[in-house]
Amino acid sequence: MDSMQKANSVNIYVIITAAVLLGTAGVFFRFLDEIFGHGFIFTSVSNIILIIGILVALKGVFAILKS
Repeated sequence: MDSMQKANSVNIYVIITAAVLLGTAGVFFRFLDEIFGHGFIFTSVSNIILIIGILVALKGVFAILKS
């Protein structure tokens, strides 16, 4: 039962919630291109934010699988 408690710890839920928020921020950042008109800059920053969100989500998933 110890591994079940580790997999359901609050820290893992915080990591996954942060990943979802980063991914959502990356998606909304992409729409700033239509407002300001600098497509390459906003697309590049949006992709970087999304990649960071993916890496954080993978960290949370692997933490669950490790426990």
